[in-house]
Amino acid sequence: MTPPGARGAVAGHRLARGVVHTVWRPRVLGAWRVPPAGPLILAVNHTHNVDGPLLFGTAPRPVSFLVKREAFVGPLGAFLRGVGQIRVDREATDLAAVRAARGVLERGGVLGVFPEGTRGNGDFTAVRAGLAYFALRSGAPIQPVAVLGSDRQGRLVRSLPPLRGRVDVVVGEPFTVGGGGGSRRGRAALDRATDEIRVRLAAHLRDARLTTGR
Repeated sequence: MTPPGARGAVAGHRLARGVVHTVWRPRVLGAWRVPPAGPLILAVNHTHNVDGPLLFGTAPRPVSFLVKREAFVGPLGAFLRGVGQIRVDREATDLAAVRAARGVLERGGVLGVFPEGTRGNGDFTAVRAGLAYFALRSGAPIQPVAVLGSDRQGRLVRSLPPLRGRVDVVVGEPFTVGGGGGSRRGRAALDRATDEIRVRLAAHLRDARLTTGR
């Protein structure tokens, strides 16, 4: 039987695809690089609140994102849980979120992570160790994704990118850290993997900007 979180992510993926392609004009480059099956971690830069929904609606596969706990309020919280998203406390070690995220990877699903931890310049200069932890423990490949244009301000709804405006989603080549075997542990291995991830993600972002002219 498909786990409830996976069913929700599939349903949410279909819904988000329709919404995202109605509200904006996303251009996805490199979607063919996404493995069709197996555990995968999407590492996405983060400049706007819509980055998660944009990926949710444009990724070739359903994604379960680690989403800040502040978003899980009222009807929105119920909706996020229903579509397979994972509530995480960014201020503490959230063991429940860690178990849920590892569960997504163990069943061969796609885990979405914002490595910078919060919105900012979206340039991957500060990458938290959580991404390396999941990659090392699971052996899952990391797929870098650059979202470009979501930080533009619309005229009608100033808190959102321009309606029917173009947003580029650039998918890079997946890579593994620590040999990809899922057995390396310890602080030194975590630090090395985090450094490698930061360099690779920054390089992908530079290439994406050159490709799109953004």
